[in-house]
Amino acid sequence: MSTQQLRESFLVQDLFRDDKLSIIYSHYDRMIIGGVSPVMNPIELQSHSELRAEYFLERREIGIINVGGSGIVEADQERFELQKLDCVYLGKGIKNVRFSTAEKNLPAAFYFLSAPAHKTYPNKFLVKQDASHMSLGEQATANKRTIYKYIHVQGIQSCQLVMGLTLLNDGSVWNTMPAHTHTRRTEVYFYFDLAPPERVLHVMGQPQETRHLIVANHEAVISPPWSIHSGCGTSNYGFIWGMAGENLDYTDMDPAPITELK
Repeated sequence: MSTQQLRESFLVQDLFRDDKLSIIYSHYDRMIIGGVSPVMNPIELQSHSELRAEYFLERREIGIINVGGSGIVEADQERFELQKLDCVYLGKGIKNVRFSTAEKNLPAAFYFLSAPAHKTYPNKFLVKQDASHMSLGEQATANKRTIYKYIHVQGIQSCQLVMGLTLLNDGSVWNTMPAHTHTRRTEVYFYFDLAPPERVLHVMGQPQETRHLIVANHEAVISPPWSIHSGCGTSNYGFIWGMAGENLDYTDMDPAPITELK
């Protein structure tokens, strides 16, 4: 594929437009990638035409993480107030979902992933400070980072959605190296907290046939099961990772050693 073909097939842009709901439907594990930044008015989560469903979560589950100012997610009769990097999970069967901003001068920015669901798990809210986390990497290799797990086997329960985020320390730029693939799952990387001129070089492709995408703030990359997913930025940054597919095992991966990459 050419650079343009790669970008058209795997790069998700323009997720946050004021008072607009953005939804991308991927045939890879039927994942939906979305974003909404309500400024002046609350925004309803509408069903996507591809779903042929009466409402969005009729046969689906969704994980939502706020990467902007304070915001509110309403799910039927429940109300959740999300600060930056807080998460809420909504299970199958929730009919009415609405997003709004607490302060219009600092709008919320809700990033979400959705996957098909076979049963209903309870709605759950989790603040970043309470998420399971671990520190990895070294400053010497420019990959010192903290991983926060929100939706996973030991955390928020789901049918097939796994979701969390990684924050790189100052001076660290590499993520997920050595790389790996997920033969049984699709993963999506959403990059955030990049200053306007900064970029991430996102490495993808089969381990012996790698390619790359230049990715800006608030852009996402769909990583198919056959592709590695790693990145190196021109500054430190954060990214939200999310997976769906055959299982919920966070450690289910096929290593791609650095010495074997081409």
